[in-house]
Amino acid sequence: MSATGHVDGVGASPGGLLGATLGAAAVAGVILTVFWLPAEYGIDPTGLGRRLGLTEMGEIKQQLYAEAAIDDAASAVQLPVAAAAAGTDPTLLDRIDRIDAQLAVIAAVVGAEAARAPGAVAPAAPAAAPAAVAWRDEWSYTLDPGQGVEAKLVMEKGAVAEFEWTANGGVLNHDTHGDGGGQEVSYEQGRAVPGLDGTLTAAFAGNHGWFWRNRTEAPVTVTLRTRGEYQQMLTP
Repeated sequence: MSATGHVDGVGASPGGLLGATLGAAAVAGVILTVFWLPAEYGIDPTGLGRRLGLTEMGEIKQQLYAEAAIDDAASAVQLPVAAAAAGTDPTLLDRIDRIDAQLAVIAAVVGAEAARAPGAVAPAAPAAAPAAVAWRDEWSYTLDPGQGVEAKLVMEKGAVAEFEWTANGGVLNHDTHGDGGGQEVSYEQGRAVPGLDGTLTAAFAGNHGWFWRNRTEAPVTVTLRTRGEYQQMLTP
């Protein structure tokens, strides 16, 4: 005995397909509104998402996304700084050097034009140091051990002469004095003096100057330089 099976199916009419499509869309809309929007974005149009705890989950996700975006922005700022710290691009340094050179040329041109402009005041040149007044007379004499020598300036009363004498590495005894017209005066004396400089003011009209004696056991050369108010130098 044989039996014949029969399976009933849904008719593939246009009305049946449209109804199935609309039903699927409605189910998808419910899932989107009630479950997915609250769980992903914290958006809960129906209020069911908060009751089910899905809205809070979505709010937490959004907060985490925002914090991640802030961290990414901070990293994007730090990366160029770290790269600069690790080493500057030689090409960039070369461009900066060329820009600096161009700025220097521009500054020089602008400065030159300003100097040539009418009414421009040139910077004052530094004042030159006053030239030292040359000595009027210079005289040297070598004294043997125990020997003495004298040099005088012929001066009027109150005249002033500048002087400088040196024993050129040795030492001498000296007597700075004056005489003339029956008068005598001693200005200064010293023993084993290597040299002296200063001014000599005549106490009266006459001859004023120095007497030296070598008390060492070796020859000593004395050098005298003078300038100022006197008629002449008297030396041996």
